[in-house]
Amino acid sequence: MTDPNRNALWGRALAEELAAAGVDGACVAPGSRSTPMTVALADHDGIDVCSHLDERSAAFFALGRGRRTGRPTAVVCTSGTAAANFHPAVIEADQARVPLLVLTADRPPELRDSGANQTVDQEKLYGDAVRWYRDLPEPEADPRKLRRLRTDVARAVATTTGSLPGPVHLNVPFRKPLEPVDVPGDVPDDLDPLASKGRPGPFVETTPGQPVPDSAAIATLADALVAATRPLIVAGPADGPTPSRDALADLVAVTDAPLLADPLSGHRFGHRVTEVPVCGGYDAYISGLPDPDFVLRFGASPTSKPLRHALRDADCRQVVVDPAGGWREAEFTATDLVVADSTRLTQNLTARIEDTGASPENGWRDRWAAAERRYWDIVDADRSAAMEGSVLADVAALSPDPSTLFVSNSMPVRDLDRFGRPRDADVTVLGNRGASGIDGIISTALGAGSATDDPLVLVTGDLAFYHDMNGLLALERCGIDATIVVVNNDGGGIFHMLPIEGYDPPFTEQFKTPHGLDFAPTTDLYDLDFERVEAGEPFRKAFRGAVENGGTQVIEVPFDSRESHRLREAITDRARDAIRSDAP
Repeated sequence: MTDPNRNALWGRALAEELAAAGVDGACVAPGSRSTPMTVALADHDGIDVCSHLDERSAAFFALGRGRRTGRPTAVVCTSGTAAANFHPAVIEADQARVPLLVLTADRPPELRDSGANQTVDQEKLYGDAVRWYRDLPEPEADPRKLRRLRTDVARAVATTTGSLPGPVHLNVPFRKPLEPVDVPGDVPDDLDPLASKGRPGPFVETTPGQPVPDSAAIATLADALVAATRPLIVAGPADGPTPSRDALADLVAVTDAPLLADPLSGHRFGHRVTEVPVCGGYDAYISGLPDPDFVLRFGASPTSKPLRHALRDADCRQVVVDPAGGWREAEFTATDLVVADSTRLTQNLTARIEDTGASPENGWRDRWAAAERRYWDIVDADRSAAMEGSVLADVAALSPDPSTLFVSNSMPVRDLDRFGRPRDADVTVLGNRGASGIDGIISTALGAGSATDDPLVLVTGDLAFYHDMNGLLALERCGIDATIVVVNNDGGGIFHMLPIEGYDPPFTEQFKTPHGLDFAPTTDLYDLDFERVEAGEPFRKAFRGAVENGGTQVIEVPFDSRESHRLREAITDRARDAIRSDAP
């Protein structure tokens, strides 16, 4: 039995190759021109399809799945402005190195630049934000074209997870009929089997490689790390492959270097954090400690501005490790770029240091460990429920083991960085720090939650919650439960960190922009539970109940952003002064 028409054949071949290449999920936004792809994906048993009414939410949901799994999710839309709504998620996927496969349906070529309805220029729509772009040929029951289609899909999926993971865009034109109606003679019965049915597995199997420096380079780097008297190892936000927890812990163990772990690094939470130990409070106290004389860095640029500035001001050798050879050091003070697989590099460095018998211990790491203990003692004693950071501290301490914790930009991720105490628990912390926007936060979190059975916790600010309320529809449509914490400071509280705070007007109306919205009606609109509580013990009680009872609950915690910011500053000042006074 042949396909009813060439569009159906094209859609089936595309869906088959996606599944063969390992794509097991697709986010589809309703539309007419994308009908052949939508029907084929919905009919494929190996692909889980989630329908989204909002294209922007669909793309961020797919981004979240890719961020959680490391594999691409396909996102499909019709032609026109629908494709433009994918752009913010494409930018984030590019900047954060998240695999994402964008499939935009298009009008046939003769309608382009003609004024035809719902026809826009989709050629290279996302510019250089994608790793690869291909405008597919029009569907035809031609063996060579079908083989090219299957090859293109295999290449697209492989490219999303290559040495530089990220988004890929396939633009897919279709002419009518778009539905799977029978068109006699459109698909011959004797169509070449290879073109029609493909091969077992991907049509083209891609075998990735891993860059590893030679033994001389490993020895030079290991010797420099051992020779340093004030070394630091910094794990920034994970974007793409970063060192495994065990590999990095083993390296720290054979040096005298403390490990400074960003909350998004994958190293602040999990096993061995107390053994290493891992430092998490550096944002507040790093200025109270001497400069390092050697720095080894993994991952993206750290969330903490004090840490970034300390690295900027350190007059020492600073080595950035990047498996893709990218340059992600915006202070422009790093001295070395090492292109290497991070896990293999750390394992080789550890082996080299062990082989030399070096055992560097001069009290440097102990000094950091003491500062870390002192900092958390101050936080425990002085933390006020009137400070937004108290919510992030509680969430970090109380999130289930295991769980996925997604944190919004602006203040939530900064407060997790400062008040999220390292913990021996399998908490996978994620955030959109590629472009650091507040768009698509809910959808990205729900996408991440859909990819695992672990409980999902989302902490977001009020503006980010408002910005992506459409994404809440995925809770029911895609079968996801979540505990959603809304830190509500009625506007852009982060602007209190900037000098513009001292200029009012225009500060309040043009920067902080208080909205006065009541989010309680989301209970009825999206069929979820909503509770407004004060920070401190009322929040902790509500949070424990939400994660234990399952389902979806929104917990809103109100704050005065100005007061909260002043309290953050006070804790930082006390910690810095105390640690300086403790210095030998």
